[in-house]
Amino acid sequence: MVKQLLPAIIVVFFLSSCSSFKSLNFTSNKQVGLLPEPVSQNKFIDNISVTPSTTVDKTTVRTETQVTLETTRGINIVETPAEKKESDLLTELMESRKPVLEAASSVQLKYAILLNTEVESLPSKTLLEKVDDWYGVHYRTGGNTKTGVDCSGFTVAVYAAVYGLMIPRVSHEQYRTSRKISTTELQEGDLVFFNTRGRGVSHVGIYLGNNKFIHASVSKGVMVNGLFEPYYLQRYVGAGRIDDKQIVSN
Repeated sequence: MVKQLLPAIIVVFFLSSCSSFKSLNFTSNKQVGLLPEPVSQNKFIDNISVTPSTTVDKTTVRTETQVTLETTRGINIVETPAEKKESDLLTELMESRKPVLEAASSVQLKYAILLNTEVESLPSKTLLEKVDDWYGVHYRTGGNTKTGVDCSGFTVAVYAAVYGLMIPRVSHEQYRTSRKISTTELQEGDLVFFNTRGRGVSHVGIYLGNNKFIHASVSKGVMVNGLFEPYYLQRYVGAGRIDDKQIVSN
């Protein structure tokens, strides 16, 4: 009986052994079939050295780059000039105006400051010199000399010296006889009138330009003020022009 079953047992044993071998072989094949690790694709350029980066001024980098290009490639590069400093611009401006400033008299320079304007925009030199003869003279009611002068006495003296004209002695009469003009029409030498006492025109000055006029003020004598200063703006009546005034030649 055992002898009869022995061949069958051997066959079963053999088949089971083959199955194990196949399993082992399959596992082995899977392990062998794993993809290899990727090979690095990085390449390095020969004869190139790398140095640590440092902080460099942008202007220097730009200049060195341009020099390198010009040297290695033969390219002519014109550098963009750096922005000019404010001090350099001021120097250039002063240099361009130097001939005008050198030709200006001390009186013109004085009134360029008082009127806050350029020398080229000043009134005629004759007018400036004549009004400046009175600059700083003290105020005196009814006065018409350089020991003391009032507002209308000052305008009478200047008009006689500059234009050779005799105008009325008092301010309200000067207003009455002058041709009325708007403030936007004002020119050098025109008269500007104010109501400082509440009874009509009581004060007068001579317009010099840039909204400034010269007059004999009660508090400080002959001086320059602005039409738009609050005190004078509130008391401003209007402006007048003597049409036949022409500067008398020296």
